[in-house]
Amino acid sequence: MAKSKYEYVKNFELPDPCLPNCWIVVRIDGRGFSRFADIHGYVKPNDVRGLNLMTRAATCVMDEFRDICLAFGQSDEYSFVFRKDTNLFNRRASKLMTVVNSLFASSFVFHWTGFFGPIRLQYPPTFDARVVMYPTDKNLRDYLGWRQADAHVNNLYNTAFWGLVLKKGFSNTQAEERLRGTLASDKNELLFSEFGLNYNNEPPMFRKGTVLIRKLCKTPGDGKLRHVVLPFYTDLIGDMFWRENPEILGMKSLQVYHRPTEENSIIQEHSKSSPKQDTPGSVASPTTNENSLISSEK
Repeated sequence: MAKSKYEYVKNFELPDPCLPNCWIVVRIDGRGFSRFADIHGYVKPNDVRGLNLMTRAATCVMDEFRDICLAFGQSDEYSFVFRKDTNLFNRRASKLMTVVNSLFASSFVFHWTGFFGPIRLQYPPTFDARVVMYPTDKNLRDYLGWRQADAHVNNLYNTAFWGLVLKKGFSNTQAEERLRGTLASDKNELLFSEFGLNYNNEPPMFRKGTVLIRKLCKTPGDGKLRHVVLPFYTDLIGDMFWRENPEILGMKSLQVYHRPTEENSIIQEHSKSSPKQDTPGSVASPTTNENSLISSEK
């Protein structure tokens, strides 16, 4: 297109490149999601349908952008980690943030009926987003450890809170007062003494959140290797995950993943309320080594 006298307005668009050689994290977070969950009948304290839908939307984002090497989700948020050598969109923060957020939100709506069936969306969900850069591997690991610790703290509180409300008949205010000032040990004791619940036996998806990483998997039938995004429910704070998946921080070639054979009955019991997903784009039931296969493939 020929230049025009109006083209000078492009000079007002300021560049916003992310610093080179830094991990780029785009975190999306539900806006006003407590109200959204209430209106759409989310199960308290954890709705497997909602968590799996979040993971399905996050998987769509990872399928589209191969430079995302890891994502971590809990409740109504997901963090997407871009390789520190990515040059996607010339590392422009606004581009990375908007494409991730818009694709996540549209995928959430697109796949809604696959997880919530006849429950219709009453209004469009909203997600905000931010971009943060982390210069070292330790910074990135500490960030992910922070988000996973947040998942544990929030879930422990919510499990105790909704136990008091739904099983003991407490009002929301009474439950808040009962839990005010309590430590983690106090909440664990309350759950065990009042409800016979050992918190450590709760599904790891609830306690630890969901980790999405990309692996090479053999497809049934032809045995060809394909890129597959897999959800894991495992610890990110310790060293084991990073030793078992060195390609993430090392930015090396993907490893071949071998399917587990036994299923985690505890998780499956909680997953019964979620519509069965048998297509290649679905979220599979977690397994004994706290991962599931196959969430998506390209």
